[in-house]
Amino acid sequence: MEHVQAYPPPAAPSAYPPLATRVSVIGPQYCYPQPIDLAVVRKVLTISEDKFAVTDIYGNIMFKTKGKFFSIHDRRLLTDAAGNPVCTLRHKIMTVHDRWQVFRGESTEEKDLIFTAKRSSMIQLKTKLHVFLATNPKEDVCDFRMEGSWLERSCFIYSGERNTILAQMHKKRSVESEFLGKDKFMMTVYPNMDYAFVVALIAILDGINNDDDFE
Repeated sequence: MEHVQAYPPPAAPSAYPPLATRVSVIGPQYCYPQPIDLAVVRKVLTISEDKFAVTDIYGNIMFKTKGKFFSIHDRRLLTDAAGNPVCTLRHKIMTVHDRWQVFRGESTEEKDLIFTAKRSSMIQLKTKLHVFLATNPKEDVCDFRMEGSWLERSCFIYSGERNTILAQMHKKRSVESEFLGKDKFMMTVYPNMDYAFVVALIAILDGINNDDDFE
């Protein structure tokens, strides 16, 4: 029988400091008072759109994507396990720093904009993504940032320009995963942080860094 979990199961107890206040970007229902471990699985050896999925530690699907960046529609739809739309990720190609806009549900209207993400520079040896909420149109200072090494699957999400860690990525490699053509890594989301927002950022990084998605 498949394990049913009302909430994502929490990560093992560790020194993840809880945030003083809940950080809700996509929705408060995605904020959990305990740290959460999520597994991100990319199907490498496939030409289908459904290459990207996020599971809990039991292997139950929590999120998946539909569509490709650099396709006719230049967008991906992030859905929950039942296929209900969570947010739409739209890539704006003709921009200096490469920009991605994230909207509520299946919308791409400005009134439904949640946040914008862009690379700090076009040429990067390390991953550096700046995130601006829709309530921050001037974009003088980022609301969140993501830094690290995508190649090594070692990235951190920080609050604004501060060094407060909100989530971190770490690699999980296995012989079985490599044999099945899967790239799997883990994401630990700190207490009270919006884990759907974290998944949306990972989906954007996946689109940036995997050329097979750009066909």
